[in-house]
Amino acid sequence: MITKILARVRSVLGHYLLRVFRATESLNREAILSMLPNEIGSFLLDCGCGDGSFTLDIAQHVDAGFVSGVEWDPDRAANALARGVNAVRADLNSGLPFADQTFDLVHSNQVIEHLQATDLFLRETRRVLKPGGLAVLSTNNLASWHNVVSLVLGMQPPPMHVSNEVIAGNPFDPLRGSQHPTAGDSHLRIFSFRALRDLCEYHGFKVEMLRTVGYYPFGPALSRVATRVDRWHGAFLVAKMRPDSVLDGAEG
Repeated sequence: MITKILARVRSVLGHYLLRVFRATESLNREAILSMLPNEIGSFLLDCGCGDGSFTLDIAQHVDAGFVSGVEWDPDRAANALARGVNAVRADLNSGLPFADQTFDLVHSNQVIEHLQATDLFLRETRRVLKPGGLAVLSTNNLASWHNVVSLVLGMQPPPMHVSNEVIAGNPFDPLRGSQHPTAGDSHLRIFSFRALRDLCEYHGFKVEMLRTVGYYPFGPALSRVATRVDRWHGAFLVAKMRPDSVLDGAEG
């Protein structure tokens, strides 16, 4: 009887956490759009563009005329092409197949945590940005309370994957037991608030804004309040940054 009750509680909790997870992803996309100007220039690059749906939301928001994307998965890249995104199938661990100073805006949402070559990715992002261009990058927050509590309880923090095949290690993770669609969907590096800022600055960016979005286990309404009170421990990190012109002068 107790076993059935516990199983039922875990099922209900799992469904709730999955809804919160999906709602937080949507909240994160809303936050990204809110940090972008309404007009920035014609050339947009979305690194890890997926099927291109959010890429086009960004393009519409900033009034971009030339929309490019990089995507490793062939099916996602094909879907992005079908939507009108100039999607190139390439591995972001190997650099960006574009000329220097091509883009006014480079966007990357939930991508850097999948990469081994994070230094190369940030260098390449800066390289393809025009002077004064803008980069917006979002990723999981290692210091989110749900990750901290998981470690305290001896469980794997949900975004820290231990397998290229299956999600494992946390019985409260609503995705536990599910398989990654591809090996490239597993997470390799998870950033804290300070680590993301430090690495971006090291690679020549001036971080204009760094915030957290979402606050597990709360839904969007309470999360908005919680991240205003506690800016360090939200679920996702979003950085808005530009190439540091002072460093450009020093290099020249």
